[in-house]
Amino acid sequence: MSLRGDDSGPEGHEVSGPEDERATAPRRSAAAGRRWRAGRVGRAAGCAVLLAVALTGGAVAVRGGGGTAPVAVTQAVAPGQLAAGDLDAGIASLQAHLRGQPRDHGGWATLGLAYVEQARTKGDPARYPQAEQALKRSLRLAPDDDQALAGLAALAAARHDFTGALRYADRALKQNPYSERALCSRIDALVELGRYADASKAADLADSRRPGVPVFTRYAYVHELRGDVTTARRVLRQALDSATSRGDIAYVATQLGQLAWNQGQYKTALTDYARALAADDTYLPALEGRARAEFASGDRTGAVTTMEMVVSRYPLPAPLVELGELYEDRGGAGDRARAHDQYGLVDAWTALARANGVDADLDTALAAADHGDRAAALRAARAEWARRHTVHTADALAWALHVNGHDTEALRYTRRATATGYRNASFRYHLGMIELATGHDADGRASLTAALRLNPGFSPLGARAARTALEAAK
Repeated sequence: MSLRGDDSGPEGHEVSGPEDERATAPRRSAAAGRRWRAGRVGRAAGCAVLLAVALTGGAVAVRGGGGTAPVAVTQAVAPGQLAAGDLDAGIASLQAHLRGQPRDHGGWATLGLAYVEQARTKGDPARYPQAEQALKRSLRLAPDDDQALAGLAALAAARHDFTGALRYADRALKQNPYSERALCSRIDALVELGRYADASKAADLADSRRPGVPVFTRYAYVHELRGDVTTARRVLRQALDSATSRGDIAYVATQLGQLAWNQGQYKTALTDYARALAADDTYLPALEGRARAEFASGDRTGAVTTMEMVVSRYPLPAPLVELGELYEDRGGAGDRARAHDQYGLVDAWTALARANGVDADLDTALAAADHGDRAAALRAARAEWARRHTVHTADALAWALHVNGHDTEALRYTRRATATGYRNASFRYHLGMIELATGHDADGRASLTAALRLNPGFSPLGARAARTALEAAK
């Protein structure tokens, strides 16, 4: 399947689809060909990581948060367990296998990736040290193993160490230029470092080498960040048409739902989330997206019920804050108390994440600016900006500066956050509020109007604040 045809705009050119890729595979070395047929890993956190298990034996599909790939798996792991998505049982079988064969470097790489996926699906960063130990043990047994190197790239990305993720991805690609895991981790790292031009080139390269759902979704996101929603939607629809596994269908349909929700197309978003949940009714990102779309469509009760379901199983900062704001929107004294309970849990998660090597400064900044220690939010945002210059980091720093009264400095960062053309109503809301605070009244009104026109239900509290500010600025 070609990602980019004549309708992709000035950058479009033809790339090989899966059939073409198989035709060219025999021209590679035998070793590269064997590695090329290994499994694949996809996106991590707010952002997700795709898991592929690769050992020896029969092929079986392992479902992760971002997709499914046919992979080779040891006979020690029952195919039915993994095909059913029973990651815990799969890990237990891998552990038993490695007790009997402790020098199986592929087994250790697989176990490390499984721990990363387990941490992601359970919202539990305590698995990351175990993942690191398993992956590094794999490398001690086979120092140039591309699976272990790609696994360390995925782990670094999960911990928000994107410089490390890029370094490990590049090392893996030196061993196997066709490693889908490494190609995808490289795109992720460049995006999360704010190197968008390089990320676009990396997406083109990955698309030419390993076209498939994990690459297509990244390609779409790179275009979305540049404001090219048309290309992003087209590529995601192509990816959904090519998806066959339940995991891939759930993942891509959820990405389409998020794209539609960002544009204020709530009916379309709900349809996309319904398709995702029809494929996998336990897929938490789809439930989280459905809750947002339910609120924006006026179904506040449904939104709270759905988000409570998400938080009970996936207590990460974003859904915790979203549930807290849904409670606050209802306005009762009991609801306000419930909201503050959710915000308090963000602090608990952040402490746990940091104890297990996760850089949680962006999560801290976003949550604390509106619902916590504002000074801590600014410290966290500055620390994150020192590490990476993404539009999301610029937005978080701008808002933290604003709530701390540093609006002149905030204006520079909020304009940087919106400079790529990324169509995000929350960014435009922050821009408008900071413009009003710095005396740019006409610009502020225009930005707030644009935010509400783009996605009038972008936030339970933010949308209300935007409307109040517009009324006051008349």
